[in-house]
Amino acid sequence: MLQSIHHVAIICSNYERSKHFYTEILGLEIVQEVYRAERNSYKLDLAVNGLYQIELFSFPNPPARPSRPEAQGLRHLAFAVTDLKAAITKLTHQGVATEPIRIDEWTQRRFTFLADPDDLPIELYEV
Repeated sequence: MLQSIHHVAIICSNYERSKHFYTEILGLEIVQEVYRAERNSYKLDLAVNGLYQIELFSFPNPPARPSRPEAQGLRHLAFAVTDLKAAITKLTHQGVATEPIRIDEWTQRRFTFLADPDDLPIELYEV
């Protein structure tokens, strides 16, 4: 029945700051940007390597995330990278802090976490 993940939706607290983070820092491609006047809301569709989409939304006064990282709901967003060290170096040069590299105990693959402007946990997983 299910074919694949179609998209992941993220609600941000500061649209311009989050748009900059996802497009300029993480390098996601803008597919479409729409302002929905009736909702006072932006919707930004982003492509990840041309395969999947992230929908970035702005809404007036969205509630804060209750806690990190064990809040109910979406735990984190994970992106595959081919060179974890290079990705960390690029992010560090752009002022983005990452956690120390960890090793997945089951696959022995390396990964790390960082946070988006709203403290949403983002994982980079080396494949």
